[in-house]
Amino acid sequence: MKKLLFGACMLGVMSACNSDNITNQNEAPANEPSISSSLVQRGCASEAIRQEALKNSPELRQRFATLENSTEKFTNDLKLGKVLADGTVEIPVIVNVLYRTSAENVSDARIAEQIAVLNADYSGTNSDVTKIPSEFKPVSSGDTKVKFRLVNTVRKSTTKTSWATNDAMKKVSTGGIDATNPTNYLNIWIVGNMTSSGQTILGYATFPESAGLWNDGVVIGAPYFGKTGASSPFNLGRTATHEVGHYLNLRHIWGDANCGNDLVSDTPTQTTANYGKPTYPQYNTCSGVSRSIMFMNYMDYVDDGAMFMFSAGQKSRMQSVVASSGARSGLRVL
Repeated sequence: MKKLLFGACMLGVMSACNSDNITNQNEAPANEPSISSSLVQRGCASEAIRQEALKNSPELRQRFATLENSTEKFTNDLKLGKVLADGTVEIPVIVNVLYRTSAENVSDARIAEQIAVLNADYSGTNSDVTKIPSEFKPVSSGDTKVKFRLVNTVRKSTTKTSWATNDAMKKVSTGGIDATNPTNYLNIWIVGNMTSSGQTILGYATFPESAGLWNDGVVIGAPYFGKTGASSPFNLGRTATHEVGHYLNLRHIWGDANCGNDLVSDTPTQTTANYGKPTYPQYNTCSGVSRSIMFMNYMDYVDDGAMFMFSAGQKSRMQSVVASSGARSGLRVL
């Protein structure tokens, strides 16, 4: 069983994602970059970006400590039979599309498709939920009691051929789109192409300690958003599922360290990220214990077709931040 670590002392032992990037990308002609790719491994920059922000901001570090303490309290309250008063929380969503080509200007139908994927994955009604191994069915989250409702889509043409993970897409002054009231809405930005240190990034998200700040929300590359026209093997909408998980306070399942801690007790400790389509059982040994890991969890790095569950412990963490006293309680207002 993993032990939760809380407070500012935790910052010294947290490890950032190494590069959270994708390799083996296609090179596009200089005059016309393509959003299609042959990427074979998932990557996510969220934790690395979080660590940089925490390092540079005492305010964020304090928010982080408060967040983890309240998460622990909520989890303990659940053990005593306490539950949220209003059940499911429906999160209003604003989708901000920054496009240079028609392919990058994702359609309304594709946006609706992505929202449907989020609702299926977070309610445990996804068609591949039947693939959860018997070993993990007892700790499967089922319905997380979090839903998503599209409120508005904002579109803006741009001449930028590539975006970085520096939040430029989130400000009009740097060529992006300002967030719509991030206290009360989940803002999702879609960009045509995103790189960090020359390597392709699928997406990244802010964590709940950033709730309501100007840059709060999720960013996803157009090739990995939705299903229709998305780039295999990331064409089932699970990049958004993964990044929204970060937005709702889930860490990578391996804790961004060798045999690290994701602060969830029912996800088996594993040595590192998994890629591609592993075969169950996939054994890891941490602290002398060898057991199959939960590589099919949405917070691992496997292909879209290989991830299909959250755990009950992850559900508790998500519910804690959307509770009336949680860091993202503003999402309950509208």
